[in-house]
Amino acid sequence: MQRIKKGDTVEVIAGKDLGQQGQVLRVLPKEDRVIVERVNVVKKHQRPVQAGRQQTQGGIIEFEAPLHLSNVMLVCTQCKQKTRVGYRINEEGRKVRVCKRCKQDID
Repeated sequence: MQRIKKGDTVEVIAGKDLGQQGQVLRVLPKEDRVIVERVNVVKKHQRPVQAGRQQTQGGIIEFEAPLHLSNVMLVCTQCKQKTRVGYRINEEGRKVRVCKRCKQDID
């Protein structure tokens, strides 16, 4: 089970975007990285490319670059604070994520 999933709200705890919060757009488990909405925005100069008869427009594009999982922390939906994630088995026998601060289920 993953500690951080798509749709979770996370806060950046290290780097140039320290303190910013955003929603997880994508999780890259093989690289241990996440892409967070409006966080770690970088600019890329892109050359126009001609593929057959179609031509893609060049210019400066902005996009969210991936952040390492260790640089983000989950924000609890109940207590609205950044927290570590624990696990427990609920009454139905399913493994659920638990906020370490308020002990409430996150899922």
